[in-house]
Amino acid sequence: MTAESLPQWNLEDLYAGPNSDVLNTDLKTLEERAKAFGETYRGKIASLDGKTFGQVIAEYEDFGEIAGKVMSYAQLLFAGNMGDSETGRFYQTIQEKITDISTYTLFFELEINRLSQEQLGERLKAPETAKYAAWLRDVGVFRDHQLSDDLEKLLLEKQVTGKGSWVRLFEETMAELRFPLEGEAASLTASEIFDKLSSKDREVRQAAALSIGQVLQDNIRIFSLITNTLAKDKEIEDRWRGYASPVSYRNKSNLVEDEVVEALTTSVKESYGDLSHRYYGLKAKWMGFDKLEFWDRNAPLPDDDDKRIPWSEAKDRVLNAYGAFAPEMAEIAKGFFDKKWIDAEPRAGKDSGAFSHPTVPSAHPYILMNYHGKTRDVMTLAHELGHGVHQVLAAGQGGLQSDTPLTLAETASVFGEMLTFRAVIDGETDAKRRRVLLAGKVEDMLNTVVRQVAFFEFERRVHDKRREGELSPEALGDIWMAVQDESLGPAFNFTDEYRTYWSYIPHFIHTPFYVYAYAFGDCLVNSLYDVFAKGHEGFQAKYLDMLKAGGTLRHKELLAPFGLDASDPAFWKRGLKVVSGFIDELEEEL
Repeated sequence: MTAESLPQWNLEDLYAGPNSDVLNTDLKTLEERAKAFGETYRGKIASLDGKTFGQVIAEYEDFGEIAGKVMSYAQLLFAGNMGDSETGRFYQTIQEKITDISTYTLFFELEINRLSQEQLGERLKAPETAKYAAWLRDVGVFRDHQLSDDLEKLLLEKQVTGKGSWVRLFEETMAELRFPLEGEAASLTASEIFDKLSSKDREVRQAAALSIGQVLQDNIRIFSLITNTLAKDKEIEDRWRGYASPVSYRNKSNLVEDEVVEALTTSVKESYGDLSHRYYGLKAKWMGFDKLEFWDRNAPLPDDDDKRIPWSEAKDRVLNAYGAFAPEMAEIAKGFFDKKWIDAEPRAGKDSGAFSHPTVPSAHPYILMNYHGKTRDVMTLAHELGHGVHQVLAAGQGGLQSDTPLTLAETASVFGEMLTFRAVIDGETDAKRRRVLLAGKVEDMLNTVVRQVAFFEFERRVHDKRREGELSPEALGDIWMAVQDESLGPAFNFTDEYRTYWSYIPHFIHTPFYVYAYAFGDCLVNSLYDVFAKGHEGFQAKYLDMLKAGGTLRHKELLAPFGLDASDPAFWKRGLKVVSGFIDELEEEL
């Protein structure tokens, strides 16, 4: 690989290929073990003593690791080439097989939730069970919402032909879209066309924005159908399970209280004027416009040289920033580059987004992104490596307890971005360049906080309205435009071409109400970094311990060593003040 080429991941650490003998053996072994597990323990969990109960959990964790490895491989293979029909077929086949196998073990968590607190307490006295105390605590979160065994099995089996199929349809449709752009020899992929929205040439940005709007409009009926179907599917299941609102399940799975989420989103919405409205008014003035068009939101600023940052330089920036904070973090992050755990090359058919997939503790994470050489791409690399480092450190907790709730999962990624940004801006001596970097960081923070809370508000309104009946593409566009106008403010001119932009956002499809986790993580990190900047004793060691905890601790326990409490509304205001302070700096310089 030359210095300028972009890496592709090597998935052979999982399996050699879709037809791998090892993969097929794992599937056969998994099915046999799962079936035997069900035959041995179904209906008997309440009769197990503490020691045996812990041993059974360990067995459940063990073959869960095999299932996770197989499923991870299929997901990653598909993400790298969504346009290939054979890869899509393989992914669907694996989903169906894993779902079928999971029906043999579905009873286990259901029966655990039928144990009384007294029964659980007795079992937790045994070291074999005490090891899994955090997992048992989290399984119990859904105790009041589980259905009968037969209904749970039906929902699980039908998922591959229900929600799973609609998600796959969305992914394959997006991967196949091509966007015409004058001056380009061929139509562009989604990743390529969205990159044009940050072009220095305003005409290119406009042409790209209109092309996106037109292509999405051409496909809006299918995207509207997918959205309506999944929203109705969720409403049906939520009703059967007794969730109070569309967001209730997400809050429970994030192990965060409703009032904490409400405090976060309310604080952000109350700050729209001080944050996004103020900044984008400043940006319009900076760029010499009375108002910004929607394609100017991510436009480079006038002093931005728009120089492409080579991959090797991006790598050095992130590793140096991580190393200056904690050498252990840099050493873990370096392994992602050395061992081909990153796929950064933009290409047709590839997932247009970015993620770090944890796979399973016995393997390692993989990062997918599309690197175009912009400063924002460097920050994406820092973000995903933050996830990756977190996932490596948490792996020691094992398959059942290494995963963190979405809200806390975003902490390490956003902290990695902040470390990289601070390192870059602290080393910048040119005043104009420093201002551009600061403005870029503000825009990234607005995208993470304001934009994601606006996405959350869009989802909330869509899911609420869907309960009254199917929403037309026009109604979905109306909700989208109203939310954008509220969140981004009077500095923007939103034309009709922007009405379809809600339809490409994958989080709405994959994980409803995921989006507030970004704002949660960003505000949390701002408060956390403020503690670090003020010289909190032993911060690095406490931070690494927080990451190593995986899913064993909740946000109150994780933040307590730093003197922070996310249930206090002042906590969120503290985080938002960091963004506001950056905007103050920019105003002083203009």
